[in-house]
Amino acid sequence: MSNKDLLTKELTPEEFTQYYFLKEELKDFCRREGLKRSGNKQDLEKRIIHYLSTGKQLEESIIKEKITNNISDINLDSKLGENFKCSEDKRVFFEKYIGKGFKFKVKFQKWLRANPEKTYRDAISAYDMIINSKEKTKIDKQFQYNQYIRDFFADNNDKSLSEAIKCWNYKKSIKGHNKYERTDLEALL
Repeated sequence: MSNKDLLTKELTPEEFTQYYFLKEELKDFCRREGLKRSGNKQDLEKRIIHYLSTGKQLEESIIKEKITNNISDINLDSKLGENFKCSEDKRVFFEKYIGKGFKFKVKFQKWLRANPEKTYRDAISAYDMIINSKEKTKIDKQFQYNQYIRDFFADNNDKSLSEAIKCWNYKKSIKGHNKYERTDLEALL
């Protein structure tokens, strides 16, 4: 079920925030209205809210961060540094030491960003422990679907994924927040 037909320039910013839109739906709206389509879902939402409020494109200063570390500049004793970015050169570096199965998983990314004073050697040593940790990671706002599904199963371990998705589709089609509530189960009736 899609909310794409609801997303028009006649929508108020308040109404916009009451519905869930897929990133592709946001990009389609931006394309139709001549707005920038780059960035993550939160960037698109911010642009659209500004546009719906003012009728104008958001003035954005784009500062391209210069990549100072390339693969030849990174070594085991290099500091991770502030504002760590998961770039291709860093992926290649980690893959060299961790192996072909290396992935920038969310838990590892959060650890890298939270430990700017640590070295690449420290990160490599911590990788397996971080990835294999049973601790659940906080799901960021832009991943509302993932959080909904996690919460659905915490309350309904006897239900199937298709039932969870049916409830999610129901939830995102109505006004309001997109957090799981037991009343969402009415979509299964």
